[in-house]
Amino acid sequence: MYNDIINLHKDNLDGSIEHFKGEAGKIRTGRANPSLVEDLLVDYYGAKTPLKQIASINTPEPRTISIQPWDRGALAAIEGAIRSSDLNLNPMNDGILVRINIPMLTEDRRREMVKVLNQKAEEARIAVRSIREDVLKEVKDAEKAGDISEDDEFKAKEKVQEIVDEYNKKIEEIRAKKEVEIMTV
Repeated sequence: MYNDIINLHKDNLDGSIEHFKGEAGKIRTGRANPSLVEDLLVDYYGAKTPLKQIASINTPEPRTISIQPWDRGALAAIEGAIRSSDLNLNPMNDGILVRINIPMLTEDRRREMVKVLNQKAEEARIAVRSIREDVLKEVKDAEKAGDISEDDEFKAKEKVQEIVDEYNKKIEEIRAKKEVEIMTV
């Protein structure tokens, strides 16, 4: 019975890991990566639209991102969205596509990026702990209702903690790998 409760929340745990991977992917490493800009919202004919839905995003060189919209009328809107974002990037519009040159990161900027990465990792750990609390509350309620025994409640707590430890380990592995990537010149 308690396994069913735990399994219901596995998708939420997997979702928190995937969200953290996405957030970590958006952190600049000094190399061009389409995930850096693909979720920027562009004012496209009056609607805020993610960039990846209105343009092709490529990295023709290790330090360059090229964005080719399917509608050339969106070039100015894309350029404006990149300029107004918090990415501190300078797009160049040549009438066909928008090019972004990724500048080298200084040592101080790399350290700031690692701090941001650590904050994102902590947010992911908080999400996992929140899910753990939800599962434990459901198990406690099931025990009070008489659906599971007190022994099963303790077994469930141990199993939930093992799963939480496993997910926290995954978060730490992703964080450590990204930190190495950020600090590599």
